[in-house]
Amino acid sequence: MTTEGVRIPGQRPGGGFEEIDILWISEGMSCDGDTVSMTASDQPSIESIVQGLVPGLPKVNLHNKVLSPTMGGEEFLAPFRAAARDELAPFVLVIEGSVPNQNIIVDGGYWTSFGNDPDTGEPLTLNWWIDQLAPRAWAVVAAGTCATFGGIHAMAGNATGCMGLADYLGWDFRSLGGLPIVNVPGCPIQPENFMETLTWLLHHAAGSAPPPPLDENLRPQWLFGKTVHEGCDRAGYYEQSDFARDYNSPKCQVKVGCWGPVVNCNVPKRGWMAGVGGCPNVGGICIACTMPGFPDMFMPFMDEPTGGSLSSILSKPYGAFIRRMRGITNAVANREAKWHHNEPALTTGYDPRWRP
Repeated sequence: MTTEGVRIPGQRPGGGFEEIDILWISEGMSCDGDTVSMTASDQPSIESIVQGLVPGLPKVNLHNKVLSPTMGGEEFLAPFRAAARDELAPFVLVIEGSVPNQNIIVDGGYWTSFGNDPDTGEPLTLNWWIDQLAPRAWAVVAAGTCATFGGIHAMAGNATGCMGLADYLGWDFRSLGGLPIVNVPGCPIQPENFMETLTWLLHHAAGSAPPPPLDENLRPQWLFGKTVHEGCDRAGYYEQSDFARDYNSPKCQVKVGCWGPVVNCNVPKRGWMAGVGGCPNVGGICIACTMPGFPDMFMPFMDEPTGGSLSSILSKPYGAFIRRMRGITNAVANREAKWHHNEPALTTGYDPRWRP
């Protein structure tokens, strides 16, 4: 539970915490879409966690500007300032939005800020808060693709030098709880993906679960270990080289721009809200928003993916043959047994020799 044997304030002698704060800062280059999306989760809901309805978790105090009962000002900033002074522990730091490069501003100014310096009245930059809070946090979570990998704001040609949180802190960063940054990408996050990850972290904070397993990009492995294609209802059409040519078709959408075969995401299997929705499930293409190279590596959207034309050409003769063979089998299998009739003769193959 601790790093190098360091005892974290609030930790019980046997390990784990009875109470923990979540300091959520969405002042990165962001639209607050991840916070809004997260509120749609019901497995579990954020309300259930805050109200203590999930067994085994510590008491949770959530500080998020959209969801906080305090509307703003110094009352809202108080726990953040306390954490920066080493007067609040333990806490989970959640960053929403990409992190701009403050170092490229040479004549003063800032890209984005969160509150003011009480002594000077000058804005406190997002970068200042990350520098103060991340080393003191029991765990650090990046919510959404902007915070995880930079996202839209970090695309080629941007003026801010935006990056993901791990790019800013370093990919080998470890929190006070000995954890790497936990990246939960998505533009925005899939609600249950984030809440399931947060719940695992909180069980770990309580001392009742191991750290969540992460992949090489620090994403929860159990959520992002498979591709969109592997969970897509349209995947069978790809195997048979039966592709949609417009967005009204139920067939595989690779030819109209879907990157699903190479994108790590579980949305087709999980849906979006209450198991319903999700990009390919409702006729949308996968534009790879959970991937580190998004958006630059996957543009232009709605064109056939790079390399997709070659693989689909190679699969065409095989797919056409398989489709034909399965069509024949389907036609045979779609017939009722010939002994289903209302005639006087019994033709089921019944042997009467056992009849008395």
